Amino acid sequence: MIDCVTLATSHLFGDALAAQHRLRYRVFIERQQWDVPHWQQMEYDQYDTPAASYLIYRDEQGEARGVSRMSPTTRPYMLKDVWPDMVSAEDLPCSSLVWEGTRIGIDRDLSPAERRRVLGELVCAYAEFGLAHGVEWIIGVMPTLIIRSLFERSGWHVELLGEPRVLGGDKVRAGKLRVDQATLERARTFFGIEGPILRLGADLMKEVA
Repeated sequence: MIDCVTLATSHLFGDALAAQHRLRYRVFIERQQWDVPHWQQMEYDQYDTPAASYLIYRDEQGEARGVSRMSPTTRPYMLKDVWPDMVSAEDLPCSSLVWEGTRIGIDRDLSPAERRRVLGELVCAYAEFGLAHGVEWIIGVMPTLIIRSLFERSGWHVELLGEPRVLGGDKVRAGKLRVDQATLERARTFFGIEGPILRLGADLMKEVA
């Protein structure tokens, strides 16, 4: 199960919002040695705003084990602010139909099988999130290996937006992912996931009503 948490709905999900910041600290600062802001072993940046949505996988103890952040391109977003030169195929978007995915991370303490399961749920959650919010495209900067082995193999239509470059030792490219029901079904089949896995704040409100 992937929880979709925002600042407005975080009270419904207990410690989930802080838990994903702690996971990001372990993934991006401790493991990958990123030079980014942090506070009390929680990683954050200027895009952690009330407009952001967080897709969070938590274990039975409530510890975040997988995360990705979604941001609308109608607000400031990373690709436009930090790497605009990586997009040459078209204009940078500013539309409610296009959101940016960033900060995708999986806890390396999980077994390979568990990591694949969490990653599969996050990929399916991308599509479920997009369909639930009227999003047609998800953009972002991704390692070329991830584009090929994760998104294209699991059935996503990917459009590359510019030439590759090396960041942090990885060859990366800006790209966008087409969101539609057929993509979701292909991803579910590829990862062996049956039925919805994204839980919104509205779903929890129904449960307690």
